[in-house]
Amino acid sequence: LSRLEAEGKMEGTGIVTQNIDGLHSEAGSRSVFELHGSIHRNYCARCGRFYSLSRIVESESDPSGVPLCSCGGIIKPDVVLYGEQLRADVLEGAVRDISRADLLIVGGTSLAVYPAAGLIRYYRGHRLVLINRDATPYDRHADLVFHESLGEIFKQL
Repeated sequence: LSRLEAEGKMEGTGIVTQNIDGLHSEAGSRSVFELHGSIHRNYCARCGRFYSLSRIVESESDPSGVPLCSCGGIIKPDVVLYGEQLRADVLEGAVRDISRADLLIVGGTSLAVYPAAGLIRYYRGHRLVLINRDATPYDRHADLVFHESLGEIFKQL
């Protein structure tokens, strides 16, 4: 995907991901909407100070292994946990890019877990590609469906 972006084939749109590993950014993608946040960003729940992942690995922790800030607060990864709301700015950016895309490639998701699965409703284009090992509720709406590994399909591009 970062290669397609570098070649100008993703102009005006980006990548929407539920992954928290930051791999899209590490691969060089510039426009990434991380719906569930990233483990590469961490902050103190007390004072709000931000910490990189490498800093977390090196930080002191309480007896249970929870990393602690210099103020004594708990350092929490900037990820959306069960029951928490998605960040509004990230969600708005994802909706904006999905709604203006002329081609939407959806990969590696069952399209069954909301709210992320509902984002496909904002797509207004006419070329929908689904890549998932198993069938999804949207297969019949897609122009092209691959029931294979996402990695295998992208190796062929």
